[in-house]
Amino acid sequence: MTPSDSLNNHSTPVSQPWEKQDHSHIDEIDDEVQMPYPAHSLGLAHSHLHVHSEESLRRLVNRLSRIEGHIRGIKSMVQESKACPDILIQIAAVRGALDRVARMILDEHLTECVVRAAKQGNIEDEIQQLKSALDRFLP
Repeated sequence: MTPSDSLNNHSTPVSQPWEKQDHSHIDEIDDEVQMPYPAHSLGLAHSHLHVHSEESLRRLVNRLSRIEGHIRGIKSMVQESKACPDILIQIAAVRGALDRVARMILDEHLTECVVRAAKQGNIEDEIQQLKSALDRFLP
């Protein structure tokens, strides 16, 4: 990779495991402007940490990595002017894969976070946070 290549690369840099990262998300607009915003500035004040088992975290990250690769493949298809129906089929596949990841996260949230909130007496807050998240997630 040449220095000019790195100037044209709009991807978010990957951190090393030993580097401390604050929890934020990057919103890319038109592949040029990046607007960081706090992870939980979406109106959802999380009252707990999201603790995932090592196995669960591995499964989620593996699925997201496959989706990331699939999206790169779609980008290549667009750049190579592949047939629109073929691209749309791949986009539908990515949507389905993302829905499955969301389902895994929701299932874990219901079985872990909501149960924990009920035991701690915070069930109403947790349900309200879940409703707010679902309102944003579902069409």
